[in-house]
Amino acid sequence: MESIKSSSNTVQSIISFEDVDYSHPNGTIALRKVNFNIAQSELVAILGANGAGKSTLIRHINGLLKPTRGIVRVFGQDTKFSTPAILSRKVGIVFQNPNNQLFAQSVTKEIEFALKNFGYSDELLKKRSEWALDTFSLREYAERSPMELSGGEKKRLCIALVLSWDPEILILDEPTVGQDSEQKEKLDQIIRLLLSQKKNVILVTHDVEFVWPLQPRTILMSNGEIVADGSSQDVLSDEMIMKKSSIVSPQLVDFSKAMEWSKPYPINTEEAERRILN
Repeated sequence: MESIKSSSNTVQSIISFEDVDYSHPNGTIALRKVNFNIAQSELVAILGANGAGKSTLIRHINGLLKPTRGIVRVFGQDTKFSTPAILSRKVGIVFQNPNNQLFAQSVTKEIEFALKNFGYSDELLKKRSEWALDTFSLREYAERSPMELSGGEKKRLCIALVLSWDPEILILDEPTVGQDSEQKEKLDQIIRLLLSQKKNVILVTHDVEFVWPLQPRTILMSNGEIVADGSSQDVLSDEMIMKKSSIVSPQLVDFSKAMEWSKPYPINTEEAERRILN
């Protein structure tokens, strides 16, 4: 399958996959010869159809899974010789199913749990908890059980509790599921803020409309392999690769092609309107 290569500088990579294969205990192959590096402060989107290997891949970054073959390094540390408990201080993952992360008696206690485990002072714990409740519109649910929340509210809580301990790397698995336009815009702003603070954000998503305005480096997966790795402008506009990977192009890409515009294509409606008027 055709591949688009990334031009990202990998000299200062903080995440690296070197010839990584992974097979499930039943023998099913989930990853095949995966190679890539992620540099400091990069925003990366990992896209692919269900079963492409995306979730398996990100579970290697915090050590929940170990390669069957090859090496995964995070901040230079071979994850085979580390534990999820150690890696989770620097790598925060918000999983696709929030029920897998929630267990405390209240929303507030859920946020405070990890902060206590990481040894935050009472003063900082309270400050970070208050920030999370307000930032993610969870204040009114503070004393309620997380299990009483809607799916979208649970997802916001999981993002809030992971961000509260300020990891260096944030991995979001399908973060926009169940979120309205206001919450998506808030998430967009938080991602941009994290990048300005030199953090790394990895998005695993089917929501190409959310991805497109952010213009991340885009890694496209199919059948456990990386089939494209490059800019959003290149990867998400390649009809052949997108079709083979069962991913739909962003609307602005389709519109730009219909208008016979050259790249770079507009990343939001405001840019498209300006190009039309000019």
